[in-house]
Amino acid sequence: VFGVKLPPLFDVHQVPKVFREDSILSGYRHPQSSALDCVLSSFHINNETVNIWTHFLPTWYFVWRLASLCSSMNLTSDSYTWPLLAYMLLVCVYPFTSCCAHTFSAMSSESRHICYFFDYGALSLYSLGSAICYGCYVMPDGWLNGWLHRHFVPIAVGNSLLCTSLSCYSRFVEVHFPHRSKLLRTAAFAVPFMFDSLPVFYRLLLCCVGRCSPSEALLSHFYQVTLAFLTCFLFTSHLPERLAPGRFDYFGHSHQLFHVCAVMATHFQMEAVLCDMTSRRALLEAAGPAPSLPGTAGVLALGVALNLGVLALFGAPLRSSCPCLWIKPAV
Repeated sequence: VFGVKLPPLFDVHQVPKVFREDSILSGYRHPQSSALDCVLSSFHINNETVNIWTHFLPTWYFVWRLASLCSSMNLTSDSYTWPLLAYMLLVCVYPFTSCCAHTFSAMSSESRHICYFFDYGALSLYSLGSAICYGCYVMPDGWLNGWLHRHFVPIAVGNSLLCTSLSCYSRFVEVHFPHRSKLLRTAAFAVPFMFDSLPVFYRLLLCCVGRCSPSEALLSHFYQVTLAFLTCFLFTSHLPERLAPGRFDYFGHSHQLFHVCAVMATHFQMEAVLCDMTSRRALLEAAGPAPSLPGTAGVLALGVALNLGVLALFGAPLRSSCPCLWIKPAV
């Protein structure tokens, strides 16, 4: 590639345990790759190539959608759109962060952990952005100004910290206790999703019992929830590679499918939010005050600061040779 010879690829038994993926037997990059090697590896078939591109390309799709919204809406001057802006910024950030994590995770065992720490932090902030949007645009009519509505975003801030903390901690026990690690990481992302989706679940349930009229927004919400559960299934099951180890090392393994489903879920979530935002504007503006700067940008800034603090806390043992309270990730 570009006249530069890439390091050879390795089989699973040739790389440290921390780099190994369940049922992926070949295609591993050199565990001490340079940053340039990592970038070039995205143009060379290995078991991370599709993982990189399935988040790099969607990043630019979401950036394009944000640019389109900026040209058609007053996202800076109209306070009603501020929750959408906060959400869309995080929708653009999380796939790019994941793309970088998969790209540079082969530089060392420490860099691998730190890369994924930032990946988890971006995902938890995305869940916070979803909660900000849902709290403003998606709440069921009967829940407006109720206890959950008033406390929805503050609880989501706590959930984002829980998500980042549990997922980062799961990396410290991954080698010695893989099942515990998988359980912790699954719970870390399932809890914020389930909480954020409570308004959606309720509205879909009302439609199931015939107490609402089907709409484009609810159809998009249904697609998003279905794809989100499929994403969780792929993440936890490691199918199809678990059925045929080595057959899906480069194409078609669960993490690639997980990326595709997650991005599609985000697309339908974005469409649902946009539908609710436009169709329910009169109702929502009559029900309460307009979104405020502290309630959108302020909450987002607080979430970023708190999550960066969590990342610094969990990253400290990786940068220090001194004994620490956590188990140093095995290699």
